[in-house]
Formats: sequence, C-alpha cells, structure tokens
Amino acid sequence: MKQSKIFIPTLREVPAEAESVSHKLLLKAGMIKQNASGIYSYLPTAKRVLNKIEQIVREEMERIDGVEVLMPVLQQAELWKESGRWDAYGPELMRMKDRNSREFSLGPTHEEVVTSLVRDELKSYKRLPITLFQIQTKFRDEKRPRFGLLRGREFIMKDAYSFHANEASLDETYNDMYNAYHKIFTRVGLNFRPVLADSGAIGGDHTHEFMALAEIGEDTIVYSDTSDFAANIEKTEVVYTPNHEHTPIKELEKVETPGVHTAQKLADFLNVTVDKIVKSMIVKVEDEYVMILIRGNHEVNDVKLKSYFKTENIEMANENEILNILGAKPGSIGPVHVDKIKIYADNDVQDINNLAVGANEDGYHYLNANVDRDFNVEAYGDFRFILEGESLPNNLGKAKFAEGIEVGQVFKLGTKYSESMNATFLDEQGKARPLIMGCYGVGVSRTLSAVIEQHHDDRGVIWPKSIAPYDVHLIAINPKQEAQLELADQLYDQLRNHFDVLYDDRKERAGVKFNDADLIGLPVRVMVGKQASEGIVEVKRRDNSESQEVHIDDLQDVLNAFYDAVK
Repeated sequence: MKQSKIFIPTLREVPAEAESVSHKLLLKAGMIKQNASGIYSYLPTAKRVLNKIEQIVREEMERIDGVEVLMPVLQQAELWKESGRWDAYGPELMRMKDRNSREFSLGPTHEEVVTSLVRDELKSYKRLPITLFQIQTKFRDEKRPRFGLLRGREFIMKDAYSFHANEASLDETYNDMYNAYHKIFTRVGLNFRPVLADSGAIGGDHTHEFMALAEIGEDTIVYSDTSDFAANIEKTEVVYTPNHEHTPIKELEKVETPGVHTAQKLADFLNVTVDKIVKSMIVKVEDEYVMILIRGNHEVNDVKLKSYFKTENIEMANENEILNILGAKPGSIGPVHVDKIKIYADNDVQDINNLAVGANEDGYHYLNANVDRDFNVEAYGDFRFILEGESLPNNLGKAKFAEGIEVGQVFKLGTKYSESMNATFLDEQGKARPLIMGCYGVGVSRTLSAVIEQHHDDRGVIWPKSIAPYDVHLIAINPKQEAQLELADQLYDQLRNHFDVLYDDRKERAGVKFNDADLIGLPVRVMVGKQASEGIVEVKRRDNSESQEVHIDDLQDVLNAFYDAVK
C-alpha cells in the first residue's frame, strides 16, 4: 500500500485526554479516532492489526474444534429476564426500546442468546460436546471510560460457549481453551500470566483470567516468589495463623477524638501503629445490614464477602443508612453495645485485645474494647485483601504483586443459564438434564492496546511481527530524486510479492517520514537514499535500531532471514 493513498493521520503532540501509553500512541500514530467518550473509529493500520489478532484467534479456536457463528448485537430483554440478569447486571447494560415499546439491550456478552440458540437444537447427548464462538462488537455503559481501548463503551471481543453432557467433558474443553489462550497470547507477543479469578456478573464457580503485565494495569496480580502460583488479588486466600496477644484486658474507656475519621488519623491521635486500630463498616447483604470488622492496615475484599455470604447482592451502606442504624457517621462507628445487627470480623481481628473502635457517637472512640465482654462476633472469616510479603496458601511462597490488563478469561458456567432458561438434553437413559456450559472470552481490541503497552519506546510503537499492520516500511527518502523514486518503485513491486509493504512515497521531508515510521512501528524499514544509483539501500530494525547497508540483489534474503529469526 502506498502511504500517499492510505489514511494515517499522525499527530505531533500528545492529546490531552490520553492517559495511558497505548492511548497516546494509538492517537499519535493515527490508528484510532475518538467519536465519543469510550467510543472509537479504528483507522486502517489499527484495523489491519485487529484482523491479524482475529485470524490468530480463529486459527486457535478451530484447532480445538470451535465453530464460528455470528449472533445479534440487539438482544431481547425477555432472554435476560429468563436468566435473571436484566435487573442484576446493573447500569452497564445498555437498554432501549423499539417503536413498539419492546425492550432490548446492546449485548455486552451473549450467554442468554447462545443458550436460546441451542436449547431447541441440542436435544441429545449424541450431539455433545459442541463449542460455538464469534468475534463481534460488544457494548457496556462504563461509568468512567478511560485508557482508550482498555476501558471503552464499545469494544471488540471473541466470545465462545461450550455445551456438555457431563463435568468431565467440560473439564476437557476448559483445558483445551486454557491452552489455546496460552498460544494466542504467546503468538501476539504478550508477556502474560494466567491467574485464578472471580467470575463476576457472568457467574460460574471456576475461572482463570489471562493478564498482560503492564504498569497501567487496572488489576493487581498476586504471584509467588518461589512457585508458579498466580491469582487475581480478589481471589487470593489469606492464610490465617493465630497470633493472639496476651496483654491484660483493660477497662473500656471512651475518649473524645475531634476530627478523627480514619484509621490512620486515629492511630496518629493515639500514638499507636495503624494495625492496632479496628475499622468498622456497615454492609447491606441482600436486605440485611451487617457490620464488618477489619484491622486498620487491611482493606475489605468485597469479592470475598460475596463468596462468604453466597450472594452477588452486597453493597456498602451509605451515610444516611449508617446514621439511621447507629446514630453516627462513618469514621465514628464501632461494635460496642451493638445488638441491632450482626457483627462479622476478619480472622486477624481476633488476635488483638483492647481494640480502639468508634463509639457510635461523632467525635468519640472507645479504647480497650474486647470481644465477648463489650460486643459479640457472629463469625470470623477471610474478608480482606492479602498484603505483599504475606504467606500464600499451601506453602507456595510469599506474595508478590504486579499490575495487569485482563485480555482473556475462561469460565466454567455449569448449569447457571441452562437451568434458568430450560435448556435441556436427553442423556443415555432418555432423562432430561440441563446442559453444562463453559464460556471463554478474548478482548481483541484490548489485546491490541496491551501489546502496545508492552512494545513501545519513546518514539512510538514496536510491533511484534505476528500482528504488525505491514511487514516492511519502504521509504523513498527523497522522491524528487529520480534514481531514488525509480528504485523505490521497483522494490515496491518486487517486495509485495512476498511481504505486506507500506511504501512511503509521500513528498514530505525525510524527518517527517522517519518520525511517522517510528510512530507506526513496523518491524523493519527499507530506506532508499543517496546510494540508490548504486543499488544499495539501508535496512533498519525497529526493535533495536540496528541497520545495515544491503545491495538490492541481497535484500530478499536479508528480509527472509530477519523474519525467520523473529518467528
């Protein structure tokens, strides 16, 4: 493709709205254009990269017998109501009505649609297992779209769904998908880790996320310093080892604490370390309020709370609700003499005596509060995030942290959707049973951004060969020079028989061409310059800036060797 004929509107200045490296470079390199918050047009070079990622995904899905389909973006509300997710999914679900006032949503995912698709067709165990996948645009009304393609309201995703007669069959496909995702993310050039994760609004009991390591990552990965353990921080179990204090129990004392509303401020006020403070918070579980106690240096993990109470319906009480229950504002509440609601405490709370807690009166706290004497704990549990350096479960080492971008996830859904939507099959005994399902997603547009986060320098993108929009950037340094233009035209005709070539034939200054070439980031550059009359060109790698002068008779061999070396 001649660069004079292609639409690549590169920029010289970093757009003010761009926060992440990938967002800045996608805009600067003329690969995307924002239409609205969280909504982008993909311009020619980005579209070529997406095509290559999608092709890799297709190849690996078909390798494990996945069958491609294309389901509607516009989804009937009735299907979501069947599964129970119409109300449960929340405001991220984009809802609308047609001219007849029938309710629809723009699909963020397709569990309901695919279940309705197969429930009238897969009636016998003889037709199982089967895996259907699609690559399609999805929609989620993100409260705060950010980081360009990493958190948008419209994005491209590969989603696959498998159907099984038994758990053993699901396990086999899950493992196949897990391995296929390893191959996909390796082929696109990502440094990634598969981690244990939470299934969230999708549902299911067993899931792994594939996380691309990146500083801009919105998820924290916990991994071991000595083993291959890796998990999302939300799913990492905190190993509780009893370490009870044996200090004498003291008398309960109420003290005035003006302006003290946080654990750290209370610790500073009392001249103690923050781990000696106990934070109290009110949580609404379904329709019941409960109090959660946790040490001052720890943070409550809402995913663990949902798991403990076996519900997705958990939210923090607001200030008015807390005032109505305890008569004080957040920051001054505590468990002493509380009998209106049940009290639950993190495991580590039971290790300390003489707690400092809120007094349920604004501007006051209790010192020397003790369980059983001053308040009762209904139960203890693992309710917090692990800290870096703490022990991992099963003696798997110490916890280390890294930031990651979720680029894929595999779920075991079980019968969550088939039972609610009456999708059954007849087993070998002729008995109707619910289909057992798996669900598997790859964020295609997210993967594009994640690759840039890992593959760039201060000049622009450095594309891995496997997904680069073009293989070779051919540059006529001064097309006004007849010898340069003639040789560049000749090489363009020859090279594109073997490579995808972007030919910069523009009548621009050399500096502009080189800057644009760095931004676009193709793996190798062939520059036709002053030695054109001698048949000599310069070949330069984008990843390490190594260059060499090559006679055109040897150019094909040099390029072949370069691509063989990076495969």
